[in-house]
Parts: sequence; C-alpha cells; structure tokens
Amino acid sequence: MAKNSSIEWTKHTLNLWWGCMEVHAGCLYCYAKIWAERWGLKLWGKNSIRRKIKSSFSSVYMYQREAERAREMHRVFLGSMMDIFEKPKGMFDEKGRVLVKDQDEFWNTGQLRDKFFNEVVPNCPNLMFLLLTKRPSNINKYIPKSWKENPPSNVMFGTSVVNQKTADDLIPQLFQVNGQRFLSVEPQLDQIDLTVKMKGTDLRLIDTVDWIINGGESGRTKRPFNTDWGRTLRDQCKKNGIPFYFKQVDKVKPIPDDLKVFEYPAYHTLGVTK
Repeated sequence: MAKNSSIEWTKHTLNLWWGCMEVHAGCLYCYAKIWAERWGLKLWGKNSIRRKIKSSFSSVYMYQREAERAREMHRVFLGSMMDIFEKPKGMFDEKGRVLVKDQDEFWNTGQLRDKFFNEVVPNCPNLMFLLLTKRPSNINKYIPKSWKENPPSNVMFGTSVVNQKTADDLIPQLFQVNGQRFLSVEPQLDQIDLTVKMKGTDLRLIDTVDWIINGGESGRTKRPFNTDWGRTLRDQCKKNGIPFYFKQVDKVKPIPDDLKVFEYPAYHTLGVTK
C-alpha cells in the first residue's frame, strides 16, 4: 500500500496481492518484479503463486474515510504490484503459508478481486479507482455482470500501451468495456499516433478514451524516451479535448516547460459526472 503515493497522477496506490507475469515490451524492466526478486520472492510467471497483501482492505477504507472528511474525490491506483485482471492465481500469506481451498477465507486472487468489486467499490464513493491492466481483453470476463450495463461512476478502466503495436492491439480491447477509460502510455518506447482508426471502424484510437497519462521509463536500465513523442500525444489530446498528464522524462532529466501539462478529467471531482 502507499498512502500519498509517489506516483504523481494518483493520491494513493492499492494492491490486493503481489505478483504478475510479463505480457508485452513494457514489462521488460518491471520494477515490481525486480523488487520481488530483491526480497527473494518468486511471484512472477505463469506457474508462480501470488502473495496476498494483508492490509489492502483496511487501507482502502481508511482512504475513503479521509476523502469523505475532506469532501473530496481521491484517486486510487490499483495496482502497482499486480494486474487486477490477471487470471486467478493461488496465494500465500505474509508468513509464507500457502492458502488452501475450504480452509482459508481467500485462497486465490479471483476471490480478492470479487470482494473488491462487490464490496469495496460501492462503499467507497469518495475514491476514484484507476484499474490499470495490460490485459484489457479480460475486463469483461471478471467485472460484475451489473457493471456491463451500469459501470460505477467511481471506476476508470485503463490499459498500458508502449508503442504503436500495443496501442493498435489493446485500445480496441479496452473500447469493448462500458465505462470511463484511460491510457497509461508509459514507458513510451516509440512514436505513437492515436489519431489512426481502429481496424474495421471509423473511430480513431483517441476517440475511445477519456484521459491519457504519458511518460518515459526510469531506473538504471531505462530505455530512451524522445520528448517529441510526448509532444505529439500532448497536441493530439489538446486538439481532441482529452485531458493529458505528462508524468516524467526518466525521473532524472527535468520535464521541459512545454510538457508540464498535468490535467485530470473533470469528473474526478465530487458532483461532476461525465
């Protein structure tokens, strides 16, 4: 958990479990995997089980109480150490004990996800949950049936794209989800044009989303980021009325003045709807 997260575009981060599996080029230097390996935890890959986060539900209700007292809407990013729409995986607890079916209340990640969707989201109206995934094709498989017709006003569905191929492949999958949608174009690894049309439609990629976050990679192994890529997305967003948030060049180089654009959707404020 991270209260008052260091991630610039969110107030808090929330993780129900720790662990995932790489799916595209953006995952190559995943900080969450590197961190797990430093702790000697084997949490990545198809055959690895995930670590349950003990404090996740108590933390999120604390965030809700704080936001309610402040009469504000606070953004919560789910999840920096996991993918909420990964297929269900087994888990172990903070003591290393593998959780067992019919013995433990929660023994796989799908059960935690269901509890979050069915209990946490409707009881936290002051939190805007940013559900970011590299698996947008799984969203409609795992959200509650009622969300498909009436998506919660305090949820945004997002996907991570890093180059034109991932944009072309993943944004149409995200568009199949009813509700508020956003893109995390980070780490951006190449030029991306969001004004191209989705295959088989007259809609452009940029027409399908409500917010775009952009930035380069950070860390010792960071891959190069061309700030002109950010300017291209900034200009496309401005022309099409899409809020644009530029996060970073690489956490070392300063953000150029013309890329200091930190916009949010208006409906991230209480009382404002899309």
